[in-house]
Amino acid sequence: MELDTHGRDYLPVLNGPPDTAGMRSGLVVLAPQKSVGRHGTGQNEELLIVLEGQGQMLFGDGRTLPVEANQAVYCPPRTVHDVKDTGQSELCYVYVLAHIK
Repeated sequence: MELDTHGRDYLPVLNGPPDTAGMRSGLVVLAPQKSVGRHGTGQNEELLIVLEGQGQMLFGDGRTLPVEANQAVYCPPRTVHDVKDTGQSELCYVYVLAHIK
């Protein structure tokens, strides 16, 4: 699979069953000052692998965590969060969701 969003903000890579046992992933490209929107992990663990740019992970409890290229960020289950591009260029990352039992 070619990992090119072709101008879109989001490109699914793995969509869960039947392709995988439960793992989902995708490529996200955010323009400067744009965010993915507040959402929760539910019964999933989430890993972000930042490829380019810089931004912040904003947690539902008010905490923020800076993120930048060449970093991996873990988000535990049942965690409300958002990701925002805070830089002058695109923030590009891959997310991986794994369902927990």
